[in-house]
Amino acid sequence: MERPKVAFFDLSCCEGCQLQVANLGEELLDVLGLIDLVEFREVMSETWEGRYDVAIVEGSVVNEESEQRLREIRRRSDLLIAYGSCATIGGVNGMKNRKPLPEVQQEVYGERADWFPTDRTRPLHQLVKVDYFIHGCPIHPQEFIKVLKSALAGLPYQVPDYAVCVECKFNENVCLYDKGVTCLGPVTRAGCNAWCVNNGNVCYGCRGLVSNPNRAGAEEVLREHGLDAGLIANKMLMYNAAMEPCDE
Repeated sequence: MERPKVAFFDLSCCEGCQLQVANLGEELLDVLGLIDLVEFREVMSETWEGRYDVAIVEGSVVNEESEQRLREIRRRSDLLIAYGSCATIGGVNGMKNRKPLPEVQQEVYGERADWFPTDRTRPLHQLVKVDYFIHGCPIHPQEFIKVLKSALAGLPYQVPDYAVCVECKFNENVCLYDKGVTCLGPVTRAGCNAWCVNNGNVCYGCRGLVSNPNRAGAEEVLREHGLDAGLIANKMLMYNAAMEPCDE
């Protein structure tokens, strides 16, 4: 039986999510046994001219060139997986959407700003159909394997739509607010097993906002600790600005 042809692509990103996949070790070998890997710039130089059963795309769309490339990948793919915050919610690239684009170009490129045309940052689903989403910056390895296996088996994968706080409680973490630290766990979509908090960091909101955040609960936590809700909203925009109204 012919194995499904799978390819990895990157648009505007740091390629950290591809590196996560490359670092899977023995688990990656198990995955490779299920597929015919035809493109993956991080680990191989070969390219493929035919169709892809599954295309896995990292990075956001920030200019006309990346938009055309994404549309071509989608045209040649039976299934498309967006993986990593840049691809699923716009990621840190979306911070430029908070300013007029000419101002951003000038700030980054100076007198050569006209050499580098740019558009507002967009996640993949704002331009093409996305079949599966793997959130995170970087992606959580176990979730990646789960989603890829679901795609190969033709099964749905539902991204958790409850707060990271739920996973924190399962892991018996002490709430960071009780330590005097601001954390975005109360409003951020779960699915990473509270990875950052488990390892002594805070939640930065890289998985996006839950669809129905417990605003009353979050506001109560902020009041108890003397924090302004505007602080949380501003922090959330580090990864999620591309999901907000943008300057044209």
